[in-house]
Amino acid sequence: MKHPHLLVAISSHGFGHVAQVAPVIHALRACLPELRLTLRAAVPEAHLAARIGGAFTLQRARDDFGMVQTSALDVDLEASACAYRELHTDWDARVAAVAEEIAAAAPDLVLADVPYLALAGAARAGIPAVALCSLHWEGIYRHYCGHLVEAAAIRRQMLEAYASAQQFLRPAPSMPMPELTNTRAIGPIATCGVNRRTELDARLGLSPDERLVLVAMGGIALRLPMESWPRWPGVRFVAARAWGVGRDDVVEMESLDMPFSDVLASSDALLTKPGYGSFAEAAVAGVPVLYVRRGDWPEEPALVAWLHGNIHAVEVARPDLLAGRLDTALETLFAMPRRAPVAADGAREAAAIIAEILRK
Repeated sequence: MKHPHLLVAISSHGFGHVAQVAPVIHALRACLPELRLTLRAAVPEAHLAARIGGAFTLQRARDDFGMVQTSALDVDLEASACAYRELHTDWDARVAAVAEEIAAAAPDLVLADVPYLALAGAARAGIPAVALCSLHWEGIYRHYCGHLVEAAAIRRQMLEAYASAQQFLRPAPSMPMPELTNTRAIGPIATCGVNRRTELDARLGLSPDERLVLVAMGGIALRLPMESWPRWPGVRFVAARAWGVGRDDVVEMESLDMPFSDVLASSDALLTKPGYGSFAEAAVAGVPVLYVRRGDWPEEPALVAWLHGNIHAVEVARPDLLAGRLDTALETLFAMPRRAPVAADGAREAAAIIAEILRK
């Protein structure tokens, strides 16, 4: 009997798309243990292995870039517009090339989160496809570049690609998508971490009244100048080793040798920017959030509104974050009673929909 084969095309825009699709793959493997998996991505293989695990074939490809960014908070508008013009130059030939690569893998279904070039390639190859994401790049592109003379033609090709999917699964929270007619709302998607705080307290020598704050700005670089921040008695931070902060009140994330989701679930707060993965994982862990806005990212209003409706959260201005003026924000956050975790039922819903298609 042939084992079902799923090809998952993952956006190259940060790590949030991996975080979003990984729980769906885990849920799929639970209901389809014989599932064969091909990942089509430019994300580092080590990150894919850590998040997705199990056996998979890697088809190295960069089908999209989202927007060109100078940091986790800032979009380079000119570079983004140029990149989209280049991507859509000789669009038909690009789609044909991707169709050949996808056809060579011979999947039964393509799942895209959410590179539209992969969807267009799957359609050209005659392979059914499903899209899954809290955003789509046509909406992001339209927001930043819709005024450009070439935008109408580019947007038409993007929307045609998204429309080719059998369904576009929209996990809560998602940006509005009124221009698409194939959307289907599902619940939040997040990896549910294990609270290992007792273990961390012992390893780090934390007293019962000390607070642990995880600092994670996403897969697009934004190094915070933590070495110049003031100290807060009773507060320890966890940050990436690559930042090289070099303070005894800052723990290197890698030294903990724990999955990110477990560290998050074991923390007293998360310091981050608005992003689907970080917000959703904090909410399902019941961990309050201190966040700095990107500013004009079109997905941001929906994410922030959902976060405040489901978990305790406090916004901090960018100048205050960079200067480490976090006293009031941290005190406010720590004074709030813990709210009940949000149910992460979107992965199970998405897996059931995808499994039904694969079984046909």
